[in-house]
Amino acid sequence: MAKTKRNDGRRPNELRPITITPGFVGSADGSCLIETGGTRVICTASLSAGVPKWRQGSELGWLTAEYGMLPASTGRRKSRPTSKPDSRGIEIQRLIGRVIRNVVRFDRLGENTLHLDCDVLEADGGTRTASITGAYVAAAIANQRCAALGRCNPKAIVGQVAAISVGIVDGRALLDLDYSEDSNAEVDMNVAMLSNGQFVEVQGTAEKAPFTGPQLQEMLDLAGKGIRKLAKLQRQAIMEGVK
Repeated sequence: MAKTKRNDGRRPNELRPITITPGFVGSADGSCLIETGGTRVICTASLSAGVPKWRQGSELGWLTAEYGMLPASTGRRKSRPTSKPDSRGIEIQRLIGRVIRNVVRFDRLGENTLHLDCDVLEADGGTRTASITGAYVAAAIANQRCAALGRCNPKAIVGQVAAISVGIVDGRALLDLDYSEDSNAEVDMNVAMLSNGQFVEVQGTAEKAPFTGPQLQEMLDLAGKGIRKLAKLQRQAIMEGVK
């Protein structure tokens, strides 16, 4: 099965070409452009003094995330959210914040808030997982740069996390689905993991057909292999970003 090619020539266990460019937004404390196949996302991290009212006086920091898609990101123009909330965007930004909080020591952040912003330039599947992977890079760079200026503890971020999509398409378990695969998947799953192999979040849905225990394990194994490769790219980007 691993030798059977997909519509873009990849093997079932192969990631799309991925590039992480750190320092993409010079005015942010930390930033990167993450490109995975045809998906491109700008991720920025900005540390600001103060925390939400419910957190004040705790000596603990906070992290919040926002996610959005530019109007032309999907080819056909997507309207900007104005008075009507974008429910999909809200769900994804909550996911990003929830995942990244797992690697933050808020007692070391002080009463500061780390704002993560993920803006999709182009979408070809996997925007939420690319946003998580890129947001971690931006956050890690921001932590080191702010620490160098005495604004926070250099070890406020204590782990490494990335995310990838997997699924069942035409009966096959595939890693890193593009839009054509995602839109036709029998099963669609997003997996966020720490670099040590621990799971942070698993979102899996039978879109067209239920899946078995062995299929679930196969997808999780694929995700683990993909995330190990992503973690290496993240580390390289962070090292370059804090030079």
